[in-house]
Formats: sequence, C-alpha cells, structure tokens
Amino acid sequence: MPTKNARVNVVMEKPLYTAVSGLAKKEGTSMSMVVRDLVKEAIELREDIELVKIAEQRERSLTRTKKLSHKDTWG
Repeated sequence: MPTKNARVNVVMEKPLYTAVSGLAKKEGTSMSMVVRDLVKEAIELREDIELVKIAEQRERSLTRTKKLSHKDTWG
C-alpha cells in the first residue's frame, strides 16, 4: 500500500539504536516516530543557531545613529 510520506532508511550504531528503541518503548510509540521527532528537533535547533548568528551579526553592525528609540519604535 503506497504512502504519502517519504521514507528514509537509517543505519545506526548499536548504542544509538538501543537509545531510540528505549525512547519508543517509554513513549509508547514507534521507533520511526521517535526518529522523526528527533530530526525535527535537530532541524529547529540548527535553525535557532543560524538565527542567533544573524542577530549577532546585525547587532555588531548596528550604529547609534541607526538606532530608534523605544518611543519611535512603538509610538
């Protein structure tokens, strides 16, 4: 039966497999769902890291003359 979701095969070292298996049993879900959720979390964390880098770069390039006061910003 075809599925609408893409599939990926993953090869894991035994300790990682055991950890994922343990999480699945603890959560009462499949290993596939555990891996999917962990991948989502990892992607979100990487996105957050990139956004922090962008914010730090913008903060370093900000000059006093470009800053707006709280009143000017929020009216």
